[in-house]
Order: sequence, then structure tokens, then C-alpha cells
Amino acid sequence: MLQLDLRKFTEPVGIVRMFLVLLTCICFALVASAGIPNNAASYWAWCMFCWTFCCLFTLLIFILELTSLKTKVPISWDDFTMAFAMLSTLMMVTVSIIYPSFFTCSSCSREIGASVVSWLAFGLYVGEVWLLHRKPGEISGFLSTVPGLLKILETFIACMIFTSLSPEAYKRFPGTQWCVFVYSICFICSLLIILLTISRVMPACMISFEKVVIGFNGVAVALYATAVVIWPLYMFKDNPRPVECEHCPWDNLVVITFMTVINLLVYTTDVAYSVKLVFFSQQGQG
Repeated sequence: MLQLDLRKFTEPVGIVRMFLVLLTCICFALVASAGIPNNAASYWAWCMFCWTFCCLFTLLIFILELTSLKTKVPISWDDFTMAFAMLSTLMMVTVSIIYPSFFTCSSCSREIGASVVSWLAFGLYVGEVWLLHRKPGEISGFLSTVPGLLKILETFIACMIFTSLSPEAYKRFPGTQWCVFVYSICFICSLLIILLTISRVMPACMISFEKVVIGFNGVAVALYATAVVIWPLYMFKDNPRPVECEHCPWDNLVVITFMTVINLLVYTTDVAYSVKLVFFSQQGQG
């Protein structure tokens, strides 16, 4: 029988989520009313997707907790909400930087308003992450640790790379096609690790989950190391920045290069921290 938990309307996390639904909806409405821009359409679509995704999933989480239906969902609920809050925080800080950088001007009142509201939403998502960390619950351990949070960051950076990719650019060379393969396979594996953690499948496995993650991280570091060298080698050789280039496709190549380096550093940090957590911490306890 469906039961309403009206305390969710007065709990800090519930209040934050209600405001987040409102703010992300306002962002979407303001940007939609301003129309589709002629330049940087992929970044505009990414911003719209982020606001829509965060709005709908925050509303869904609030409804499931309000009606107590979360107990019927066969996943680790606290792991799921923490992962979503972290992902939404990353999304909001990204769109809050990208949107005003590409689409605002001194006379663009709706665009400026959307940018301000987006920064407010980012602040509230940071608050939600903080509140969830303080909340006692059934968190399984992985997504609440540094390696778990790094996994979320790795998948998010890969999404930013995919947003900036242009088929016309990378299909010309086998080397750049290899880089896209690296981005894709590492993204899929990181996302799979997150989903398996949330779905509570890993405790039933006969192998050590932590050691599997370490092995994958080591492979990902090696793969990204090749992409860091190959991508700029093919993309920028005999390809200087055009004289008239204001948010032109050449800038996307720089973004992908920068994000590739960042994700290499994140994966390296991930494997180093995981090794320390699994091997050295266990030795200390022994």
C-alpha cells in the first residue's frame, strides 16, 4: 500500500531537492525561450540535456522517497542518490561555465538569468552532497570513497569529450579513431562499475571487486596515455588555429586534448589511491 512520508517536505535534503527541481526547470525554460543559437549547437544541447536530466531525476528521487517506493527498488538507494548528486554537481558546474562563456552578452537578459540560476543550482547540489555524506544509511562503501567518486568524475569527463567530438575530424585518421575507441571503452567500463555497485551485484561475485577495479584502472591509464600522445599529434600537425576563430571547431580539438589529459590524471590518481586502499591499508590492519 502506498504511504506518503510528509516529513520529506521539511527535511533539509527534501527542501534542497524541491528547490533544485524549480531552479533547473527555470534554467531550461529561460534557455528554451531564448531560442537555439547558430554557433556551438552541441554545447547548447549539452546544457539543455544537463538541466533536463537533473530536473527529472531529482524530481523522481523526491517522489520515490515521498511515497516510500524507494524500498521497492532493488538497488542500493543511498549509493544511487549519492552518485546522482555527485554527477549532477559536476554537470551544473560545467554548464554554469560553458553556457555564459558561449551564449551570453550584455543585452541577453534571459541567458544571463539562466546562468545565474544555474550557479545557484550548482551550490544547492554541493549542499545535497554534503547532506548525504552526513546522513547515516546503507552506503555500501565504494561510491562513498575517493575511488568511487573518481569513477563518477571519469565518466563525466568522457561525456564532455563525446560532446566535443566531431566525426568529420576523427574519422580521417586511424590514430584518432583509436583515441575514440579508448574514450568509449573506458567510459563503458567505468559506467558498468558504477551500475554494478548500485545494483548490489558485486557482493555475490566470487572475485575481489576492488582488485578488478585496480586492474581496469591500470589498463585505462595505459590506454589514455596513448590517447594523450596520439590525439594532438594527428589533430594539430599542420593544423594551426584559424585567424578568424571564435568558438570554431578547432577549439573543440583543444577541449578534447585538455579533457584527455585531465582524465589520464584522474585514472592515475584512481589506481594509486585504490592500490593504497586495498593493499597497504589491509597490511596495516593485519
